[in-house]
Amino acid sequence: MSSDFRALMLNASDDGKKVTPEFRTLSVNDLPEGEVLIRVSHSTLNYKDGMILNGLGRLVRQYPHVPGVDFAGEVVESSDDRYSAGDQVILTGWRVGESHWGGYAQMARVKADWLVPLPEGLTTAQAMAIGTAGFTSMLAVMALEEQGISPQLDGEILVTGAAGGVGSVAISILAHLGYRVVASTGRPENSDYLKHLGASGVVDRAELAEPSSRPLLSERWQGAIDSVGSTTLAHILAEMKYHGAVAACGLAGGADLPATVIPFLLRGVRLIGIDSVLCPYEKRVRAWQRLVTDLPKERLTEATQIVALADILPYGEKILKGEVRGRLVIDVKAC
Repeated sequence: MSSDFRALMLNASDDGKKVTPEFRTLSVNDLPEGEVLIRVSHSTLNYKDGMILNGLGRLVRQYPHVPGVDFAGEVVESSDDRYSAGDQVILTGWRVGESHWGGYAQMARVKADWLVPLPEGLTTAQAMAIGTAGFTSMLAVMALEEQGISPQLDGEILVTGAAGGVGSVAISILAHLGYRVVASTGRPENSDYLKHLGASGVVDRAELAEPSSRPLLSERWQGAIDSVGSTTLAHILAEMKYHGAVAACGLAGGADLPATVIPFLLRGVRLIGIDSVLCPYEKRVRAWQRLVTDLPKERLTEATQIVALADILPYGEKILKGEVRGRLVIDVKAC
């Protein structure tokens, strides 16, 4: 096995305000420490990746850095008994691509605890079509289920940021399970796409982002999966039905929450935060098994675009502008 491989590496200016990407040839000796060495096959482009590629949000504190917040591939070497050469594995979370070198390289070395075996019935490309975003979607669905939300209840489930990675996979899962799903998007041209994924209706993002002076609005949603936050999340909380539940992940609209405690006190609304990073191993495995059975493969394929790692840079800006629809899988071998 050659010890050399190609990687996308980021360097920062002395003041940290400008990040410059560069494709380089590296050696496995350059990789950070870890028990498992992996030949990376596929990664993805998430919203967080777009921020990192453009030096936004100070998600990366130490340069040079290899981005890519998730990846899938084949074990080359392992000092941990749980993994052997040839095993197929997935990595999502654990600040990979932020504080630890990530998936935009043909080789990676990580801690064994961060990995999950590739479930039977998935390829590495399909696993990355799901990726951190799809994994987060399943965690959100599971959180709603744990709060007693089910397809048998009278009410609709709202999904915000619907055309993005988390939203599009969440719609597909919920519709497959029999929920009535309403999608929220700021782009009317995405309506047909979202309905094809399984949404029964589409609402304009601006309608939900409109701040209200009233702590409670007419009851509308039995459950919600929100990846926007800020005024959108506040608006959703005010419209929840009695004992409704919101699974919140991502802060595309900001971290401020201009809401009151009234929805929680008078309607018993539950707000559950979804953390796909520090997720216990058993729950991670269970979520990936659910993704094999509860996410229609044909919907996954339709919502996926594959791009070579060598061509990724323009997409970093596109995803920040909301111009990437569905899932963007990165073929790391093509670099």
